[in-house]
Order: sequence, then structure tokens, then C-alpha cells
Amino acid sequence: MAGTVTHDPPPAAGGRQGGPLIVTEDAELLDDLLRLCAAAGATPEVHPGVPERRGGWETAPLVLVGDDAARRVRGAARRHGVVLVGRDQDDSGVWRRAVEIGADHVLMLPDGEQWLVDRIADVAEGVGRPALTVGVIGGRGGAGASTLACALAVTSAREGLRTLLVDADPLGGGLDVLLGGESAEGLRWPAFAASRGRVGGGALEESLPELHSLRVLSWDRGDCVAIPPQAVRAVLAAARRRGGTVVVDLPRRIDDGVAETLAQLDLGLLVVPAELRAVAAAGRVASAVGMVLRDLRVAVRGPYAPGLDDREVARLLGLPLAGEVPVESGLLRPHEGKAPPGAAGKGPLARFCREFWERALVEAGGV
Repeated sequence: MAGTVTHDPPPAAGGRQGGPLIVTEDAELLDDLLRLCAAAGATPEVHPGVPERRGGWETAPLVLVGDDAARRVRGAARRHGVVLVGRDQDDSGVWRRAVEIGADHVLMLPDGEQWLVDRIADVAEGVGRPALTVGVIGGRGGAGASTLACALAVTSAREGLRTLLVDADPLGGGLDVLLGGESAEGLRWPAFAASRGRVGGGALEESLPELHSLRVLSWDRGDCVAIPPQAVRAVLAAARRRGGTVVVDLPRRIDDGVAETLAQLDLGLLVVPAELRAVAAAGRVASAVGMVLRDLRVAVRGPYAPGLDDREVARLLGLPLAGEVPVESGLLRPHEGKAPPGAAGKGPLARFCREFWERALVEAGGV
């Protein structure tokens, strides 16, 4: 159980901040709190009372005060980010003690364990602006969505943004292959299939292959073709907490895992070749995706069938126009051994990606 006394948490900041301060002499409670800190990837500082060194109480990103220590910290300077932790669910006096020490929250173990792990991980990792998360999906098969997703991610990384490229299509052959990194060391999706609750953002980033200055979460060549929705939610939430950009290559079918992915996107790009059959197919994809994703835009790829242009395709689909995706040989048929799409930093495709990010980042208020 976690109760709120005030609603003004400590200000968040980007970058790693360190672990919490634990104040208690209760050995059993301390064991539990150390276990929860370990689960959150944080190393705490432990004291039986207010630290004697100057600034220890004031500067800790989070203070966990055992109910046994409430009397000993009563005279400490008031600050945000103090949690009073107890075990007795029936002790009504805990609320009075929380007010006396200026605690933001009252938490009872074991019921509040997951809340506390999340809070400790937040302060350990630093919680800043979440990543701008963009999904790319083909209006029909062979539309070039995977290659555009790679080009967007490569461009983002080249512009100096922390970038993660996520392959959400288990039947697509693997984006690590498209980037020339199928043998690169690092974890793939099946390693995260058992993930529940919270995944550490820093640990996730460090575990993935690094290709072309970005991190890639792809599929291996094994038999696993589905990840439980809870695992998808945990992994993508961890990726977003790290800031920068996340680019997701989406399959054209919608299952529970894909629905979880769509729910975490800021916007989507529907890649549509400018031909009537592709527009008809894209209409069905847009209808399914639009049930979850509110901001879906169309990226039109030529050559154009008679009577069609990019604005007409957008009009027929009833979607905002993100722009015209340039036709390049690498966009349609990436060749093994060549640089990935957009890697050169010049040409029509790279220019499209660069202009897309400039607009999207401004709309998002910066990253």
C-alpha cells in the first residue's frame, strides 16, 4: 500500500543521479529495502538517523525513512522526496508521523514493493523527457517501411541523438541483418520474453548490439516469433525513459504485442506506394492502426500512378501528409555489404529523414 501526503515530488533531471538514502535501524526492514534497491539497480547509502555529514540529507535524490526512525529525523530540514516506510497496515499513527517529518508518501511493505522499485529506479536512472517514439508501417507488403525505419534511426544517431531502433516484426528477417550486424554481440527479443514489471533503461541499452552509433533490438534466427505483451510494454517503457528517439519497424498485422507497441508511439508513418491497390490496402492498415494510434501520417512513395500524387494519396486515406519518400535503389533493394539506408548523410532519402526529424522534434518540444 502506498499513500500520498503531498503531490509535489522532487524535480526530475536527466542523467544518472545515484541511489537513495535509507534511514533505519530495523534490520529486517533494511534487508527488504536493500533487496528492492538491488532490483532497481541502485546502490543506497544507509544511516540509522540523519547523516552527520553536511548535505547528505538534503542532496539525496530519494530518502527512505523506516517507521522506527521517524522520531530521529523529526528535526531534519524539510525537503521533497521523503518516503516513510512501515509494515503495520493497521497503525493509524503512521500518517501523523509522516506529517511530522514532511514525507511525500507513506508506503507499507510488502504491498508497495513494486511502486517503490519503480521510484528507486527513477531516481537512479534520472527521469527526463521521454524519447520521441516513431513507428513505421507499410501500407502493403514491400512498401519499404523497414528500410525507411532504418534510415530514420541512422539519421537520428548521426544528428547526435540517443537512438534505439526496434524491430517489432518477427517475420521480417531482422533489422540487424539490414544494418549488416546479424553477428554483432548483444541481446535480441527472445532474451526479454520473460520480462515483467520494470526493465532498467540503462541495462537495456547496454545489453543491445550497437550498430552505426545506435542501439538495435532485433530478432534472432530462432523459433520465437512472439513476445508476451507485458514484456513488450516493459521493454519499450525502458527504452522511452532513456530519452532521445526510438524508431519502431511495425508489422502489418495487429496482435496484443503490436497493440502494446502502438500504445507507446508518439506518431506513426504509414508508407504507401502511389498506386491504387496500395492505397486500398493502406486504408485497411490505417483503420486497424488508428484504433490505437491517434497520430498516424502518410509517407507516399513514387513512382506515381496516373491521377495520383502525394496529396491525393493522403486525401484518399484521410491522413495528414508527412511527405514524399524519395525513390532510391537502397530504399527498395538494400544490398548486402553496402552501407545501410541513410548512412551517407546525403541524397534525397537522408534529406527526407533529416527534415522529418527537424519537424517532429519541434512539434514534440525538443528531445
